[in-house]
Amino acid sequence: MTTGHAGHGYLGNKDDVLKRLRRIEGQARGLQRMVEDEKYCIDILTQVSAMTKALQSVALGLLDDHLSHCVVRAAAVGGAEAEEKVREASEAIARLVRS
Repeated sequence: MTTGHAGHGYLGNKDDVLKRLRRIEGQARGLQRMVEDEKYCIDILTQVSAMTKALQSVALGLLDDHLSHCVVRAAAVGGAEAEEKVREASEAIARLVRS
C-alpha cells in the first residue's frame, strides 16, 4: 500500500466516515453483549449481517473516493504512478469481492 501522499480522496467526508465507523464499533460491542447474554443464534447472525453490510458500505465509499481522486490524479500524471494506482485499486476490488 502506498502511503505518504497528501490529500487522500476521503478527506472531504472524513467526519462521515468516522461517524459510520463508530456506529459499526457500537454494533460490534452489541454483538459481544448478545453472545454474553446468550441471545438466539439467528438474532446474532442477523446483526452480523447488518454489520457486514455497514462495513461493505464504508469500503465501497472509500473505494469510490480512491478511484475518483487518487486514481484520476495519477492517471493525469501517467507513467508508473498511474499503473501503481490502478493495480492498487484492482487488488482492493478483488479483496472486497472475496470478502
